[in-house]
Amino acid sequence: MENGLIQLEPEEQRVLGALIEKSIATPDHYPLTLNSLTTACNQKSARNPVVEYDAETVVLALNGLKKKDLSGTESGAYSRTSKYQHRFRRQFLVTDAEIAILCLLLLRGPQTPGELKSNSGRLHSFSDLSEVHEALQSLKDADNPFIVELARKPGQKEARVMHLFGGKIVEDETSNEHQSIEPARKHVSELEQRIETLETEMAELKERFEQLMSELS
Repeated sequence: MENGLIQLEPEEQRVLGALIEKSIATPDHYPLTLNSLTTACNQKSARNPVVEYDAETVVLALNGLKKKDLSGTESGAYSRTSKYQHRFRRQFLVTDAEIAILCLLLLRGPQTPGELKSNSGRLHSFSDLSEVHEALQSLKDADNPFIVELARKPGQKEARVMHLFGGKIVEDETSNEHQSIEPARKHVSELEQRIETLETEMAELKERFEQLMSELS
């Protein structure tokens, strides 16, 4: 952890953001299947940057989030397909306004308060900009701050804010801008990736088998 806050790889950030977004915006279609979650990660709109993850990349990210207790599966007795959900609120006590802001930052990167208000329509209805600032202040004042305010760029009326799930912030003295330093990426070999994928698939098969035996008993 950096300053006590859980650190996430870029793929984990995108998967977590997509799960949070769909849990709020389309609750009737949540939790998500692997295909639906992959599609949500790869949306061309409301995403920055736009990515093209394959199912294996999403599964690896889900494995990482699961180890951090930020995601899990939900398999009903009548469902043969595992569905995935976030567990963000199990670890963090945040309001609806605060989780909406964090979701937007996870999916779209640094934004100004005005941009957050404009982009939040499907996640939370902010009455005015002061409500956005109030939620941002709460996120900054947390024991382990969730966000940081970046240096205001020339000609910019508002400073942007960014989440701190991706690493600490340092100031680049040559450009006088802040940059995110991602935690050192683990070099996972192709074999290790396949093993993690197989472990997930085996867990799903075991769960389905146990459900089937329970129905037959």
